[in-house]
Amino acid sequence: MKTTTIQLDTHIFSDPNASPENIKTFYDEATEDYNFWSKDFNMHFGYCTMGQTNPFLRDTMHNEMNRQVLLRLNLTQEKQITADLGCGMGGTMRYLMKHLPNLSTLGVTLSDFQVHEGNKLLKNTNGVIIKENFTNTSILSNTMDGAVAMESFCHTGHSYQTLKEAHRILKKGKRLVITDAFLKKDPSQLCPGSGYGYKGLCKGWSLDGIGVIDQVQKDLHAIGFSKVTIEDVSLHVAPSVLHVPFAIPLFIIKQFLKGRKIKKQSWNNLKASFYSLLCGLHMNDFGYYIITAEK
Repeated sequence: MKTTTIQLDTHIFSDPNASPENIKTFYDEATEDYNFWSKDFNMHFGYCTMGQTNPFLRDTMHNEMNRQVLLRLNLTQEKQITADLGCGMGGTMRYLMKHLPNLSTLGVTLSDFQVHEGNKLLKNTNGVIIKENFTNTSILSNTMDGAVAMESFCHTGHSYQTLKEAHRILKKGKRLVITDAFLKKDPSQLCPGSGYGYKGLCKGWSLDGIGVIDQVQKDLHAIGFSKVTIEDVSLHVAPSVLHVPFAIPLFIIKQFLKGRKIKKQSWNNLKASFYSLLCGLHMNDFGYYIITAEK
């Protein structure tokens, strides 16, 4: 309703929040903290199907989300290679290779910490993490048998250029799978509660804003993806999001008991997690989607 909308300050969706340097700093300093969220360093929300997935076990839900991505990639048991664009510590990469022994994976991140520590976790596997910007990689065109972006493209606001780069590196007939939160309307149309949560979310997680789902769908078609499937999985992700208000205070308590100082980026990460919970409560404005786009 017009009486409840606010006009957001558009500068929060660009520099300085989501500059490559700020994103790099955020992940260099805050990645280690994700161990409290996932023992496997799955730096994303999970997927829960009631009666099949235990909603009290975060790692079970995280790996179920990885499984959902694997299903949509439609890979085979033959030798293939996939790209994880914004790979974090390589949690999804390790999951994919575990279930497809002939698969090789290439992860892309701006974080020196993730490159160094993530490659330690990938030792003796067919995976490697390189330091590059996923909006402009050195990956050759038409070489990837699949690409994934799990809560990473939001750092660029799910921009046209980001989606275009993913299209460029894929072989014809291969798929890009995106799992992320999206807006259901333009940011200027958000209610005060949604707008407040959105602004805090973007600032805390160094985001360039998140894409409007209808526009992202149009962009994917315009870029040249032949088939685009949009799935609203918000209810499947909700049990994982509900772990936030319990996991974060526990993390803080443990840090204090160990005498550790909580870094600025860690605080930003923690606050942004609560903002994500606030946004998740506004289901008319936000949704969590799995997008499958075939070249």
